Amino acid sequence: MTDQTTGGGFKAGELFHTARTMLVRGDIALAVGLVMILVVMILPMPSFLLDVLLALSMTMSVLILMTVLFIQKPLEISSFPTILLITTLLRLSLNLASTRLILAHGHEGPDAAGAVIEAFAGFVMGGNFVIGVIVFAILTIVNFVVITKGSGRIAEVAARFTLDAMPGKQMAIDADLSAGMIDEPEARKRRKELEDESAFFGSMDGASKFVRGDATAGLMITFINVIAGMVIGIAQNDLPFMVAADTYTRLTIGDGLVSQIPALIISVAAGLLVSKAGVTGSADKALFGQLSGYPMALGLSSAMLLALGMLPGMPFVPFIVLAGATGAAAYYLPRMREKASKALAEEAMVDLAPAPIADEPISTALSIDSVRLELGYALLTLINTANEGFRLTDQIKGLRRQLAAEVGFVLPSVRIQDNLQLPPNTYVVRVKEIESGRGDIRPNMLLVMDPRGEAISLPGEATVEPTFGLPAMWIEQNYREEALFKGLTVVDACTVITTHLTEVIKDNMPDLLSYAETQKLLDELGRESQKLVADVIPAQITMGGLQRVLQNLLGERVSIRDLPTILEGVSEACGFTRNITAITEHVRTRLARQISESNSNEAGLIPLITLSPEWEQSFAESIVGDGDDRQLSMAPSRLQQFITNVRQTFERHAMMGETPVLLTSPGVRPYVRSIIERFRPATTVMSQNEIHPKAKIRTLGQI
Repeated sequence: MTDQTTGGGFKAGELFHTARTMLVRGDIALAVGLVMILVVMILPMPSFLLDVLLALSMTMSVLILMTVLFIQKPLEISSFPTILLITTLLRLSLNLASTRLILAHGHEGPDAAGAVIEAFAGFVMGGNFVIGVIVFAILTIVNFVVITKGSGRIAEVAARFTLDAMPGKQMAIDADLSAGMIDEPEARKRRKELEDESAFFGSMDGASKFVRGDATAGLMITFINVIAGMVIGIAQNDLPFMVAADTYTRLTIGDGLVSQIPALIISVAAGLLVSKAGVTGSADKALFGQLSGYPMALGLSSAMLLALGMLPGMPFVPFIVLAGATGAAAYYLPRMREKASKALAEEAMVDLAPAPIADEPISTALSIDSVRLELGYALLTLINTANEGFRLTDQIKGLRRQLAAEVGFVLPSVRIQDNLQLPPNTYVVRVKEIESGRGDIRPNMLLVMDPRGEAISLPGEATVEPTFGLPAMWIEQNYREEALFKGLTVVDACTVITTHLTEVIKDNMPDLLSYAETQKLLDELGRESQKLVADVIPAQITMGGLQRVLQNLLGERVSIRDLPTILEGVSEACGFTRNITAITEHVRTRLARQISESNSNEAGLIPLITLSPEWEQSFAESIVGDGDDRQLSMAPSRLQQFITNVRQTFERHAMMGETPVLLTSPGVRPYVRSIIERFRPATTVMSQNEIHPKAKIRTLGQI
C-alpha cells in the first residue's frame, strides 16, 4: 500500500514538472496549443468548454486589434501573418465543434451549443430569426466584400511595390555607406530592416487570403447547418417545420455571429496594419494628427454642418453640436500648435545656451592639427549647404575613405575652422600648422576649364584654378548646361576645395605618417600577419626604421596598402643591408606589379623615357662614399644640363598628351629621383627591376 502511494506521488510530481516546463518553454506551449486545436476538430466537446474557447477567441481578436492600434510601425508586429493563421484555424475548429453540438443536440433547446451562442442568438435576433439572418448576412458582406477584399488588395500592392523598390533602397544604403554618412553597423541594420519589410508585406499578401477564406467558410458552414439541422430536426427528431426552422436557425445564426464578429475584428486589424505602411507612430497620432493639421478644412466642415442643420426637416441639435465642435477645433488647434512650437523653441534655446567658458589649460596650445582647412567667412555656407547633393564635410569624409583605399592608411581628421583674418572668399590648407595651399573661390558659382586649352567664350570672371594653376573662369549656375554642351569641365566650389585638399595631402603624405599611425597600421593587420610583424619588428628593423621606409614610398606616391608584402621585402633586405634607402629600393622591387599597374595608361602600356648610357655612367661615377654615407656629387653645370634635358623632353611629350615614366638602372634611381623631385615632383622614376615581367611597355624617347 505504501509503495502504491509513493508511486502515485512520483507520477504527480512528474506531471507538475511537465506542466511547468510547458509554461516556461514557449515553443512547447505553442506546439501543444496547435495540437489541441486539431483535436477540437476531431473529438466531441462539452458545451461549457466551448464557451471558454469562444470567449478566448473573442479576447484574442480584441487584443490583436488593440495591439495594432498602439504600435509605431508595422514591423513591430511582424508575426501578424502567423497570428492570423492560428486565429483562423482556432475559429474554424470552434465552428466544427459548435456544428457538432448543434446538429446532435439542437432539438433539446436554445442552450444546446453553450451559453455564449445562446446569448448572441437571443440578444442579436431579439426573438425573430429573420432579423438574425439579416444581421448575419450584413456582417458577412461587410467582412467579405469590404474589409477583407480592401485589406487584401492593399497588402498585394504594398508587397509588389516593396519588392520593386528594394534594389533602389539597397543602392541608397550602399551610397550612404560609401560616402561615409553612415557606418557599417548602421548599414547592416538598415539592410536587415529592408529585408524584414519585404518579407513582412510578402507574407501579409498571402495571409490576407486566410481572412477571405475564413469568411467564405463561415458563410458555407452557416448555410449547411441550417439545412442539415432542419433535416435532422424534422426527419429524426419529429419536430414541426416552424419549430425546427426557428431552433436550428437561431442556433446556427448565433454560432455564425460568434465566429464572424472576431473575424471582423481581426480583418479590421489587418486592414489597419497594411494601410499604415508609410506612417510612423500609433494610429491615433496618425489619424488625429493629420486630420487636424488643416484648420481651414475644419472651419469649412463647421460651416457645412451648420447649413445642413438649418435645412427644413433636419434635426437641428446634432448638427449644431457637431458644427460647434469642429469650429472650436478650427479656432483653437492653430493656437495650441503655435504654443507648443514656442515651448519647444524655448527648450531648444535653453539646451543651446552657451555654457560658461572655462579656462583652457596651457597645454592645449601645444597641440598641432595634422590637417586644417581655414575658410573665409563667405565660404562658411559650404559647410551647411548641400552642393550637388553633398556638403563640404560629406565630401571630405568621402576623401578620407578614398585615400584609405588608394594610399593604404587612414588620414587623420581634417579640422575645419573659420578665419576672419582671411579675405571672405579665400581658403587655406595647413599641414601641421604650415600653409601648404591657398585658393580664392566663389561659393555660389561654377568653375569651368577647357581641357583643350582654348579660351572660354562664356560670360564670367577669369581666374586660375588653384590646384594645378590652369586658366579657368567662374560662371553663374544657369550657364551649366551650355558649358557642358561646349565640352568644358564644370566643377562646383566644394569640389575645387576637395581637389586642392587631395593634392596637398598627397604631396605631404610622408609628414602625415607619424610613429603612432605606423603602429596603428601594424595593429590593424589581420591575425594571419601578426606573426610576420613579430618576426620583423624589432628583431630586424625598428618601428622608426619601418616608418622611414613607408615615408619613402609615400613620398613617391606608392601605396602602402599591401603592408604584408612590404614587411616581407623589409625582412629580405635586412638580411644584407641596414641602409634605409637600399631597403626601400628592395621593397619597391617586391611591389613591381603594383607600381607597374599604377603607372600604366588606358591602353595598359607603361610609357617610358629611358636614361641614356652616358647619363647612367655619369651618375654612377658621381656617387661617392660607402654604406650609409653614399651620396651624389655631380658638378653644378652638369646637373643643370641634366635638368634642362629632362624638362625639355617631358614638356615636349606633355604637349602630345603623354605622361611618361623615367626609367633608370637600380643603382642610380634614388639619386636621379632626388634631383627630379625638386623641379618635377609629379614625374615618376622607376628602375628596371620595378618593371613587372608581364607589364607592357612603350619607349617614347631617351635623355
